[in-house]
Amino acid sequence: MASHILHLSNIIKAYHDTVVLDIPSLELDYGVYWLLGGNGAGKTTSMKVMAGLIPFRGDILLNGKVSCNKQPVQYRKLVNYAEAEPLYPGFITGSDLVALYVKTKGEGYTDIQKIIDLLGVSSFIHQPVSSYSSGMLKKVSLLLAFTGRSKVILLDEPLITLDTQSLPLLYALVEEFHQQYGVTFCITSHQPVTAGSIRLEVQGKNIVKI
Repeated sequence: MASHILHLSNIIKAYHDTVVLDIPSLELDYGVYWLLGGNGAGKTTSMKVMAGLIPFRGDILLNGKVSCNKQPVQYRKLVNYAEAEPLYPGFITGSDLVALYVKTKGEGYTDIQKIIDLLGVSSFIHQPVSSYSSGMLKKVSLLLAFTGRSKVILLDEPLITLDTQSLPLLYALVEEFHQQYGVTFCITSHQPVTAGSIRLEVQGKNIVKI
């Protein structure tokens, strides 16, 4: 078994010849990580690179054997990502998105309906996405991140636009998937994510600053 969940090597991401991300080497073991950085620091770009959603130079290995560049389909099946400000085609419904993700990602660790009920999505999931508020969109995005049997879940600004009643429910999901199913998390946030609030042991080694 590989000692590192993710190994980023020689990562270069540039926009119009301007390098915005340069990571010679970064190894992440099993854990919960908080990615720190101000606006424009490259947090979202880092997350999208780790999710294999945008092109970059270099490579990322999952569990020491699945290459982001050489095995992109298998890699993306095992690395889930929830955007900070999700956008979906307005004509589809939340249930359409769930069906697509379940078909693509495969059987999950737990019944997806359980998570739908937990996050309070069932009341609007059959409505077109165009009718959703930003908070509803955020809940659907988070719901989709917990589909399948991923090894890594990347949550970009999961706390913004999320109502205060849903925060402990999200924390409980993170704790369950981390402790029971061995999922590694990488979370970005402008708000403090502490061991007390998230009820997880987030040690100093699990905080990456950019």
